[in-house]
Amino acid sequence: MKRRVVVTGLGCVTPLGSEVETVWKRLLAGESAVDYITRFDATSFPTKIAAEVKNWDLSDIGEDPERWKNQGLHTQFAVGAGKKAVMDSGIMDASFDPLRFGVYTGSGEGQQDFNRFARMMVAGAKKGIELGQEFSTLEFIRDGLSDFNPEAELEQEPNMPSAHLAAMFNAQGPNSNCLTACAASVQAVGEAVELIRRGECDLMLSGGTHSMIHPMGVMGFNLLTALSTNNEHPQAASRPFDRLRDGFVLGEGSVMCVLEEYEHAKARNAKIYGEVAGYGSTADAFRITDTHPEGRGAISCLKMALDDAGCNLEDVDYINAHGTSTSVNDKVETLAIKQVFGERAYKIPVSSTKSMIGHMIAAAGASEMMYCLLAMRDGVVPPTINYENPDPLCDLDYVPNVCRQVKCDCCITNSFGFGGQNVSILVRKV
Repeated sequence: MKRRVVVTGLGCVTPLGSEVETVWKRLLAGESAVDYITRFDATSFPTKIAAEVKNWDLSDIGEDPERWKNQGLHTQFAVGAGKKAVMDSGIMDASFDPLRFGVYTGSGEGQQDFNRFARMMVAGAKKGIELGQEFSTLEFIRDGLSDFNPEAELEQEPNMPSAHLAAMFNAQGPNSNCLTACAASVQAVGEAVELIRRGECDLMLSGGTHSMIHPMGVMGFNLLTALSTNNEHPQAASRPFDRLRDGFVLGEGSVMCVLEEYEHAKARNAKIYGEVAGYGSTADAFRITDTHPEGRGAISCLKMALDDAGCNLEDVDYINAHGTSTSVNDKVETLAIKQVFGERAYKIPVSSTKSMIGHMIAAAGASEMMYCLLAMRDGVVPPTINYENPDPLCDLDYVPNVCRQVKCDCCITNSFGFGGQNVSILVRKV
C-alpha cells in the first residue's frame, strides 16, 4: 500500500502579492496584476506588458537583500516562497531526520548570462568603432571575461534555487530540479510525491520559480507569436477561452509547498491543506511548440491522475485549467476535458487564474495547485476574468468574471509545456 502524501505548508511570491491569503483574496476579487513592463525598456517590443512582482525583496522574510544580490530572480523568489512555506508548515519546530527531508523544484534558467552578454556586445562594438576595425571573436570573449562575476555565472543555473533551499533548511535528502517548461513545477511536485510514497523520504519542499520578464524572454516568445500584443488594455489582455484571445501574458514568481507523509504530519498534529492523491505525466510526442490537435497527451495524463487517485469522474468538483489564452491551447484543453469527462465536463467549473496573474512559466503549475487547495479549504473557486466573447469551440463552464461558491472536495490542475509535456495533479480533502 502506497504511503499518502499531504500538503502542510504553502508560501508564495507572485505578481498579486507575497502572502498566500492576500493573493487568494485578490484572485477571488478578480484583480489583474498585468501592467506595462518596468523591468526594462520594452517600448520597441511587440509586447509591452507583463505581470511583474513589484514592491518585494528578501527583507520581507528577514533576509538581507544585499546577501542575495548576485543570485538570480528565480533564486530570490524561491528563497522567499520556500521560507514562507516552511514557516507555515511548522516543521522547523518539530523533530525530523535531515536525511529524510528533500527538495524538488521546477525552475527555469536565470537571466544573468543574458544581461552580461548584452553588455559584452555593446562593449565590443564600441571598441571596434574606436579602433576602426573588426572586433574579433577572441578579443570579444577575452575582454568579456573581465565582466563576469563567477558567483553570478553559477547562479543563473536552474538548479541553484533547490541547492540554496536545501542549505537553508538542512534538507539533506533527495535534491533535484525539473526543467520541463510550463509543466515544470507541478511535475516537480508529482515526482516529489512519488519519492515520499516510495519511502525514500518523509518531507519534501517542492514547487516552482521562474522569471522570463527580460529582453531575451520577451523577444523569444514574441518570435514564437505566443504573447498577447493587446498593449492598449493590459488588464484585459489575458483572456483564456475567450474568442478574442491573442496570446498569453508573461508572469513571474514562485510558489512552494511542504509535502509530508500523512502519518508523519498527523503525528505532529500538523495543519493539512489537502492530499496530493493523483499524478499523471505524459508526452505528446508531436511538435515542440504545438499541442497535439486531438489532445492525446492531455487526455492520457488526466486519466492517469484519476486512476492514480482511485477517483471517479463524478468525484471531481473543480478544474484549474492550464488556460493560457492562446488560440490552440485553450481549444485543445477544452477538447481533452470533454473527452475524459464526457457530459459531466459541462457540470464541472473550469477556470484559468492566468487571466489575472499571467503565465509564471516554470512556476505556473505549483501556483495553480495552491489555488486548488485553497478552493477546497474555503468552498469557493476563482473566476476566469475577461471572458466576454464566447468561443463555440470552448463551451465549458469557465466561471466567467466572478468567483463562485462550490462544494469542493476534489480538484484537478493541468499544466502543459513546450516540448509536448503534459501533467495533471489531483488534490482532495483529507
